[in-house]
Amino acid sequence: MSAVRSILLAVAMGAVAIPGTDALAEDQKTPPPAQPEQQTVTTQQIAEDDTNDPFEGSNRFFFDVNQVLDDILLRPVAIGYRAVVPDFARDGVRNFMNNLNSPVIFANDLFQGEGDRAGETLLRFGVNSTIGIGGLFDIAKELGHPYHDEDFGQTLAVWGVGEGPYFYFPLMGPSTARDFTGFVVDRGLDPLTYVNWGDDDLEYVPIARTVLNVIDLRSRNIETLDDIERSSVDYYASIRSLYRQSRADSIRNGAPSQELPDFESGGGITAPSTISPDSSAK
Repeated sequence: MSAVRSILLAVAMGAVAIPGTDALAEDQKTPPPAQPEQQTVTTQQIAEDDTNDPFEGSNRFFFDVNQVLDDILLRPVAIGYRAVVPDFARDGVRNFMNNLNSPVIFANDLFQGEGDRAGETLLRFGVNSTIGIGGLFDIAKELGHPYHDEDFGQTLAVWGVGEGPYFYFPLMGPSTARDFTGFVVDRGLDPLTYVNWGDDDLEYVPIARTVLNVIDLRSRNIETLDDIERSSVDYYASIRSLYRQSRADSIRNGAPSQELPDFESGGGITAPSTISPDSSAK
């Protein structure tokens, strides 16, 4: 592996040390700072979540490790990215990332029996990949076909599979047994997983995609996560509860609350897939 690719891999591993990033504004602009009182998780919610966190001791340890990595690496990089890259360019990055995730979304639309949504995904990919210059511009949204996301974790939920125990993975962040399984399957469904087969020179492509995706998502959630941390009696428990709320909204095809950070990159696992609210929610 070349020195450049080694550096990219190191950045990627550090970048995924975020406790979770979500709640992209519908127009994909940087969301305004949320009100702390709206972010607070109640004691009752925390108590309810405790019943499905059998590995809480190790989860909290990895949460603390990830917090340190976020404080010293990811958050400063995200702040710099937002300061240097103008809004229109960051929106282009987000549009491009969403477009790259279309094959995974299309497959999961079909798995869930959502023929109309699968057609929307296919139409969006065709329009944005051509007229939208490879997905840099979300022309399909302007034509009345807004972005929606699906992953295999959501598909398993639709099929009736329970979420299983909660995990907080080192580097990767919050997930559940069901969502981690979905993450693995989605990587198999993603064509970019195989882009370097037979061509080692393309090995950097999935790594660079992950790095850029994580930095962009983190930059869009700086104030949101700061407010959650400031207003939470127990930050770990708040992230756990908000993660589950966010996933529940996604499974119902509902637009996530504007107060929830975006945990949706592959069921909470930081990966190339991306999420923005589904404004066409049922």
